[in-house]
Amino acid sequence: MDRAIGRLTVYFEEPFWVGVFERIEKDRLSVAKVTFGAEPKDYELHEFVLKHFYDLRFSPAVRTVTKETKRNPKKARRDARKQMKDTGIGTKSQQALKLRHEIDKRTRKTEGRERRREEEERLFLLKQQKKREKRKGH
Repeated sequence: MDRAIGRLTVYFEEPFWVGVFERIEKDRLSVAKVTFGAEPKDYELHEFVLKHFYDLRFSPAVRTVTKETKRNPKKARRDARKQMKDTGIGTKSQQALKLRHEIDKRTRKTEGRERRREEEERLFLLKQQKKREKRKGH
C-alpha cells in the first residue's frame, strides 16, 4: 500500500503570511504556495485546508527519496508543541521595531489628548470673554 504524506508550513514573507503545501505520493513531491493576508489562526488554517485543498494548483511532481523511519509519538508530540509555541514576531530587530512603534503610538495618544484638552480650554475661555463683552454693552 502506498503512503501519502502532506505537510503545511506557514511563515512570514514580508509583507504577507505564506503557506506552503507539500504532498508526497509514490515517491513524488509536489508543492503549492498560498498567500494569506494577516497571520492566519489555527482554526482558519484548518477551515482553509478543508474547503480549498482540492482547489490548490500543485507543481509538477518531482522524484524524491522518502525514508521509512519509525518515530516515537511522544517525541513527535513534543516537537509539534515546540513548533506551535508562540515566539512572537521574527527576529530581535523586528521585535525592537515593534516596541518602538508601540512607544511612539502611546506618546502620540497622550500628546493628542493634551492638545484636545488645551483647545477645549482655549475655546471655553474665548466664549467666556465674549459673554463678558456682551454684558458690558460694547
